Amino acid sequence: MKKLIALTIALFALAAATPAVASSEGGHGLIQQSDANIGDRESLQRGAKYFMNYCLSCHSIKYMRYSRMAEDLGLSEEEVMGSLNFTGTKFGETMTVAMKPADGDVWFSKSAPDLSLVARVKHGGADWIYSYLKSFYVDTKKPLGWNNMVFPGASMPHVLWDLQGTQAAVYETHKSHGAGGKEIEVQVFSHFEPITPGKLDAREYDQVARDISAFLEYVGDPSALKRESVGWVVILFLGFFTFIAWLLKTEYWSDVH
Repeated sequence: MKKLIALTIALFALAAATPAVASSEGGHGLIQQSDANIGDRESLQRGAKYFMNYCLSCHSIKYMRYSRMAEDLGLSEEEVMGSLNFTGTKFGETMTVAMKPADGDVWFSKSAPDLSLVARVKHGGADWIYSYLKSFYVDTKKPLGWNNMVFPGASMPHVLWDLQGTQAAVYETHKSHGAGGKEIEVQVFSHFEPITPGKLDAREYDQVARDISAFLEYVGDPSALKRESVGWVVILFLGFFTFIAWLLKTEYWSDVH
């Protein structure tokens, strides 16, 4: 039994220490740990602010209601409707966009997807979103002038460029062996090089990306906030009940010889 407990603890420790891996869609090992925390209400509030201002014009989160978000994030109806609702929808309605799918097809070559579950469907969850928001770079070969190292070929422009600034992707030439053992040269991504500064420094922009990632993680599973808080109560109850059951067992068996 002691060995099983020790093995379980070791597996949990290994899982916690294992770094995030690159997405199957690309990434070249650029997936970074976001340290997004859905228990940080202030971070979620900031993430909601950034999402409404920069993302909701194209990306809906149609499974989330303004009223539910207000309740979970500790916001009043006046705060939500006055500062976060720019679509004119009612407080109890879901967060949709005015842009028609056909317009998205014309402007961006495809309509912008709903992001309600993006943190759940992307490998890495909030870490993927965090890394994606940090990995836009200038690419003059693309129609919109942008590309993304985590999601190559993304048709989305870098909407946060005024906060982060612009950056270029720097590559290194590595030698490799191709078909028949012939030595070839390949371009391997090395790092990003700043071109123009944004309104925020690197640390401040990282926090913006972290806040948006945390907000979208919350949107993908809003019940997690209450479930995690109730979970501790359940664990404490089970622990107390186990103690009482042990006392009863001891009392019942005390007369058995």
